[in-house]
Amino acid sequence: MIMYKIISGKEPAEEVLREIEQRAKKLHRKPMLGIIVIGEYKPSQIYVKRKIETATRIGVDTEVHRLPEEIEEKELVALIEKLNQDKKVDGYIVQTPLPHHINNQHVFEKIDPHKDVDGFHPRNMGKVLLNVFNENMFPPATPSGVMRLLHHYGAPIDGANAVVIGRSNIVGKPVAMMLLHHNATITICHTRTHELANYTRNADILIVAAGNPGLIKADMVKEGAYVIDVGTTRVLVEGKDKVVGDVDFENVIKKAHCSPVPGGVGPMTVAMLIANTVKAAEYHSKR
Repeated sequence: MIMYKIISGKEPAEEVLREIEQRAKKLHRKPMLGIIVIGEYKPSQIYVKRKIETATRIGVDTEVHRLPEEIEEKELVALIEKLNQDKKVDGYIVQTPLPHHINNQHVFEKIDPHKDVDGFHPRNMGKVLLNVFNENMFPPATPSGVMRLLHHYGAPIDGANAVVIGRSNIVGKPVAMMLLHHNATITICHTRTHELANYTRNADILIVAAGNPGLIKADMVKEGAYVIDVGTTRVLVEGKDKVVGDVDFENVIKKAHCSPVPGGVGPMTVAMLIANTVKAAEYHSKR
């Protein structure tokens, strides 16, 4: 019986963190990561706590700005413009999701692209499209983490048939471009795709970022494929709050290499965010 790999993010995330910890030590001061978090949405609070703990552990300072749910967009933009000018802040993020009355794209466009360590500014997104990964661009953290996972576990990307489920600006589109730059042949599926299984069964690499728990069953997956589950949905199971992915992991792992939720992409996203912060600090120190 073939034993397929559990694509855990813990080991490769620690590799990234060890690398950037050594780079951070070479700087004349500690890198500084700013975090803007709006409201009391529980998952956001958990993610922010994890980012702070990980950053602190490797020598990156953090500065958290907690804002009320009802804050007006112009007040948020005023804080963003202040952080753009603050020389002690190397990079910062606006924790998503944002309240419905705030325009995400308008907010992302106000962030200084040289401090946009989440990689959501149109300039950084455009460089992903153009395959320009230079010292002053910051790719989105989750797609970067997905690519690092695939490389770490030896997924053969060159020439592979890669299917991405989800077309968001945060995950689906940029990860598709990154796979394309590594010579994969890309298919992007979404909520309007008919007969989804016809596409997934032919995928050598399957990236699932739909936010639809249990969407991908074992009979929808090619034998020996590499399946990366980016979905994270909080559900109640027997009265307890639980995070679940888009893939039926327990059955898919019997047929293909698969990342778990939690413990797969999550640690990589945090590691790549902090890597972008150290990269930003290096860039600012040269300037």
